[in-house]
Amino acid sequence: MNDFQAIADRVEITALQAEFTDAVMMRDRARLAALFTPDGVLRMPDVPVELTGPEQIRVGGEKLQEQWDFFIQNTHPGAIRIDGDTATGRAHMHEIARLKNGFQGLNYAVYHDRYRRTADGWRFTERVYETRYLDRSPLTGAAPGPAGPAGPTDSTGSTGSAPGSTRPAAYTDPMHTDPTYTDPAPADRLERAAAALTANGFTVELLDDAAAARTRVAELIPAGATVFTGAGETLRLSGIEEDVNGGDRYRAVKPRALAMDRATEADDIRRTVATPDVALGSVAAVTETGALVVASATGSQLPGYAGGAGRAIWVVGAQKVVPDLPAALRRLEHHVLPLESARARAAYGRPSAVNQLLVLNAPARLTPGTVLLLRKAIGF
Repeated sequence: MNDFQAIADRVEITALQAEFTDAVMMRDRARLAALFTPDGVLRMPDVPVELTGPEQIRVGGEKLQEQWDFFIQNTHPGAIRIDGDTATGRAHMHEIARLKNGFQGLNYAVYHDRYRRTADGWRFTERVYETRYLDRSPLTGAAPGPAGPAGPTDSTGSTGSAPGSTRPAAYTDPMHTDPTYTDPAPADRLERAAAALTANGFTVELLDDAAAARTRVAELIPAGATVFTGAGETLRLSGIEEDVNGGDRYRAVKPRALAMDRATEADDIRRTVATPDVALGSVAAVTETGALVVASATGSQLPGYAGGAGRAIWVVGAQKVVPDLPAALRRLEHHVLPLESARARAAYGRPSAVNQLLVLNAPARLTPGTVLLLRKAIGF
């Protein structure tokens, strides 16, 4: 390979890295996906995400993009080593982000790349994202321009926030950096919580991750059952919410309730939401003493959990395990509520609130309760 070809290859690979960042900033996921070979892989272990092939990269990227309030990415090219029709290299990243779940801050990261020469030019065969520095301090800036209109109100009351609710300023901060609220509990604490829940009458299954929970939920709920899904990031991020409300396997309660008139069919909405075959959701915290803590702005999911449903199922991330009830309430006030308020502001233009609080020290007598306790973190 002559010197001119080597220079041309380096210029094209650097342009490939820049095209990736431009596609990210322009939110053009189809263009971004086309920068990968058919077997190309995008890995982000810290998210965690692993996507293989252009179609997965496009779809997975769009799902990640839906979580952004705003995202700014800058790329600084690193070393590139060419070996015939393949190459390796690095790109150094400086990013500023605010997500709809309240996460915000800036980070420095490195993409470790592998490239392959194709008929269409150089393409990524692998990008592995490694975070080197993360600062989760609240961001003070914002994109210029007026705020968008408030989103629609959920007629079930399950995701909306309480109008007129007030909180001290401290509760509007969407960030809490205490790792005890975000890191997965170790195995011994998970097992202790599982044992206590079991002793209190819950059925408990320890599962590896959200994918396992998604599979297990499909096994636990029979086709044709009426299912009400409580609002929350756990069901959304795991895909369980879409499985229930976006398909025809179940008689999904939430879409039906949303289509009903709140003024003329309020009683029907109340009865429909309160007495499904299955009430499915998550919790704000689970204690090592065997209690579940559920908070709500409007209370729509609470009747089903407390005895109205034929069965209740909760999918719980490992970061939600706390020692006792006081710790659970602290987690709720200082971590869950700020994040949920940030999400509600982005979606509805107003904060959330803890207007109802349910503590389940045992399942309701006529509503068997199953806790799918994960070994990994998910949700708030």
